[in-house]
Amino acid sequence: MNTDFYIGYLPKMPAFVKRLIKPFVFTLFFAGLILAVLFASGQKPFANSVFEFGNARRFEGTVQARPVPFLLVEKTQTNNGLPTFFRYPLVGEGKYGVGDDIVGADGKKVSLEGTLIYRDGLRLIEVVSGSMKTISRSAESPSAVAESLGSMALRGEIIDSKCYLGVMNPGNTKVHRDCAVACIRGGVPAMFLVKDSKGNKSELWLLSEDGRTPNSEILDYVAEPVELRGRVTRVGAQLFFYADLSKIKRL
Repeated sequence: MNTDFYIGYLPKMPAFVKRLIKPFVFTLFFAGLILAVLFASGQKPFANSVFEFGNARRFEGTVQARPVPFLLVEKTQTNNGLPTFFRYPLVGEGKYGVGDDIVGADGKKVSLEGTLIYRDGLRLIEVVSGSMKTISRSAESPSAVAESLGSMALRGEIIDSKCYLGVMNPGNTKVHRDCAVACIRGGVPAMFLVKDSKGNKSELWLLSEDGRTPNSEILDYVAEPVELRGRVTRVGAQLFFYADLSKIKRL
């Protein structure tokens, strides 16, 4: 009869105990390694988004306050001699939009400091508080013809534009719900994220049927799969969804 007894604080383990434990330890190690690899491979990759935190730049352009606040910055290249523009949506610092003051700057040429936020070709500026200065009170407003894409029913997710485009990662789905609700409540413009059967995404600026930026009426539906009906327009590369917000349907 083997009378060996392993005492944990002794420097050497009995040979028969070592023989019993060694295969078990190796089995646990390799099983843990395999599980770790499987877990890592099953995770979704981070979005290709950037928030240039701490790197404020100077921008000059014309304010377009409605339906979503934009700064139109003239490009160096023209189109048949006509000017072309970058269209940068504007938000405030923290979980806030740019506020009602932007309405008074509508149509004016301004200078401002801001931090770029961007994802998949979409760019947004977080405006540094108090940095906007009027350069010209009557700037020539760039013509923006809205192309109607028709009425449609779309299924997707209501998101806040600021976090989705780069401030947070992930910036959508239920894990981000509370933050998205706070941002939209604070005036950050909402977007509607739509995916087709192949996973291709479209991001549309979400508006009410009469062109208002929605707020309290959509907060209960943020970050949930919903269906909305309305008309879609396109201005440049930006899509706008004028939806009937009284008939949001949970999926």
